[in-house]
Amino acid sequence: MLCAPPFQKADRNIMSSVVFLPGIKENAGIFNHTQGWGVIAETMAANGDRAYEYCKASIPAAYNDKAEIRQSEPYVVGQTTYSNYSKRPGNTRVSWLSGAGTWSYYAITQYMLGIRPQYDGLLIDPCIKHDWDGFTVERRWRNKNLYIEVKNPQHICKGIEYIEVDGKRIDSAVIPEKILKDGSRITAVLGKNALSVPVTRV
Repeated sequence: MLCAPPFQKADRNIMSSVVFLPGIKENAGIFNHTQGWGVIAETMAANGDRAYEYCKASIPAAYNDKAEIRQSEPYVVGQTTYSNYSKRPGNTRVSWLSGAGTWSYYAITQYMLGIRPQYDGLLIDPCIKHDWDGFTVERRWRNKNLYIEVKNPQHICKGIEYIEVDGKRIDSAVIPEKILKDGSRITAVLGKNALSVPVTRV
């Protein structure tokens, strides 16, 4: 919650009125941007199982059985949720116009699935649930359609052991742009003998 407990009234020398009722937005409401940040933080700490649990708990579909409380589309991330200070706790607001949706998408695609653009190439550095066998992604990047398959034979959360681009092995987690072409097929294999990954800032 932001600025909890909420303002009930304010000195007129500071502001003439409290803009939001208690428990709403900046007046002790819950902003949902931090849910994506939590997922990113867990992937950076190599906690794929926990990142998945955070993600699963925060996506709109997790609240389908509370639609009458949420009062929001079940497929859209809302910016803010009313807290227990509100008379309507659990209501979610500002859908379709929210950085929370962007952070959720960014956390899932660039940190859980780990397909992250770099200046000189494309980094493949997923952090997933250990029991996932892998996943496939079609990604358009710099005017190229790329087909990416991530395999997880050792059932670990994080660590790329090697990558193949169009059947040729490279010993780097960052695929140089110059070797990628439209239609390239990329296979990335997770393993305990992981390649080093450049540190990137969120």
